[in-house]
Amino acid sequence: MLRKKRSIVGEPGRGGLKALLLPLALLILLPVFGWGMQAASAEEQVPQKPALISSDSGSGTVYIVPVESTIERGLAAFLDRAITEAEEAKAALLLLKIDTPGGSLQSAGEIGSRIASAKIPTVAYVEAKAASAGAYIALNADRIVMTPGSSIGAAMVVDSAGEAVESPKIVSFWSSEMQSAAEKNGRKGEIAVGMVDPHLVVELKELGRTKERGQILSLTANEALQVGYSDAVLSSTDEAIRWAGMEHWSTVEVKPTIAERLSRWLTSDGISTLLLIIGLAGIFIEVFVPGFGAPGITGLVAFALYFFGQYIAGFAGIESIVLFLLGILFLLLEIFLPSFGILFVLGVAGIAGGIGMAAYDTGDALQSLGIAVLIAAVIVAAFAYIFRKKGIWNRFVLREQLTKEEGFVPNEGREEWIGKTGVALTPLRPAGTAEVEGTRLDVVSFGDYIETGTRIRVMATDGTRIVVQKDSAE
Repeated sequence: MLRKKRSIVGEPGRGGLKALLLPLALLILLPVFGWGMQAASAEEQVPQKPALISSDSGSGTVYIVPVESTIERGLAAFLDRAITEAEEAKAALLLLKIDTPGGSLQSAGEIGSRIASAKIPTVAYVEAKAASAGAYIALNADRIVMTPGSSIGAAMVVDSAGEAVESPKIVSFWSSEMQSAAEKNGRKGEIAVGMVDPHLVVELKELGRTKERGQILSLTANEALQVGYSDAVLSSTDEAIRWAGMEHWSTVEVKPTIAERLSRWLTSDGISTLLLIIGLAGIFIEVFVPGFGAPGITGLVAFALYFFGQYIAGFAGIESIVLFLLGILFLLLEIFLPSFGILFVLGVAGIAGGIGMAAYDTGDALQSLGIAVLIAAVIVAAFAYIFRKKGIWNRFVLREQLTKEEGFVPNEGREEWIGKTGVALTPLRPAGTAEVEGTRLDVVSFGDYIETGTRIRVMATDGTRIVVQKDSAE
C-alpha cells in the first residue's frame, strides 16, 4: 500500500514538474517562433519578379534597339517602328540600349507608354547614362540591366535654357509619372520621385545615406542594384541576354534609316522653326522680285524639308501637304485676282493649317509659326533696306522708270487740243467719242452726261486723256 501510494504520489510529482516546464518553454519559444512566422510571411509578401524567359523557351530572336542621343519626336517614331517590327516577328526579347542625356518629356512619355505596352519581354540595358527622360524610359521596361560605371536618374524638369522648372503642376505630374513607372515594375516609387523633385527628402537605407532637400537623386550602377533600380550589373549585351534566360538566340539590330536620321534632325524644335523662318522669308522676298529667283527656290526647299521630316516621322499626312499647297495657291491667286482679301485669308489659313496638321504637336507648331512670321518679316525688311541702293538689290528689283526725262514718250502730247471745239459723236457717260477739228478723239467729260451732237470744248489733258465739257458758246 505504501509502495503503491508512494508510487502514486511520486508519479504526480514528476508530472507536475513537466507540467510546469512545458508552459515555461512555450513562453520562451513562442516569441521566437512567432517572429519566424512573421519573417516568413514578410518574405512571402515581397513581390518576386518572374523570369523573363521560361526555361523551355530559352531560344529565339532578340531585337536590339538603340535609344541614343537626345530624346525627341523622331526617336519616338523610330522606336514605335522598331517595337512593332519585333512584335510582328514574335521576338523572344526586346533589348533597349540606352545612352541619353534626356530630352522632350512629351516624347519620353510616348516612348515609355509604347515600351510598357509591348507584347514581348523588354530589358533596358543602360550603356552609359539614362538621365532625365531617359530614366523614365528605362523604368518602363520589364527589367533594367546596367553596365559598370553607368548611371540613372537626375530627372528634374528643365526648360530649353536648362533652368529648373518651378511650376508645382509640372513637377507634380512628372513625379507621379516616374513613380507610377517605378512601382509598376516593383521598384520604390519615392526614389523615382527623388530623381525629379529637389524638395523631397529620401532616405536610402541600403546605401546608408539620405537625399537631402535641394538635391536631385542620381544612382550609379552599383547603387541602383542595391536599391532595386537595377536587376543586374553586366558588361555586355550578350551577358544581359543570357541573364534574361536566353540560351540560344539570333540577334536583329534595328537601326534608324538615313531618312529617319534626317527626320530626327529636321523635326527637332530648333531646326523645324528655322526651316519655317527660311521658308517664309524666301516666299516673302520672292513677292518683291520680278520673275522666279533664288529666294523663292530657297523658301520652297525649306518648306519641302519641313514636310519631309514630319512625313517620315509619321506626323504629317498627305492631307496636310495638300492643305499647305492650297494655301500657297490662294496667295498666288490673290496677286493676280484681287478678291478684297478673301483669297489672302484663305491662303494664310491653308498655310497655317497645313503646318499645324503636319507637326507632332499642333499648338507648338502654330507657336513656332508665329515666331517664324515675326523673324521672317524682320529679315525681309532688313534685306530690302540693306540692298536698296546696292547692285545686288538692283538685280532683283526693276527700278527703271518710263518717263519723258528718261527719253520714253509713249504717245504724242495732247496739250495742243486744249481750247479747241468739236461735236460729240457718241453719248459721253462720261467717256465717249468726239470730233474735234475733223479728228476723231476718245474724250471724257467731267462726269456729266453729254448727248450725241452736242458742241463740246476741250478743257484739259491728263496724259492720254482729253477732258471736255459742253461749249458754253453754243
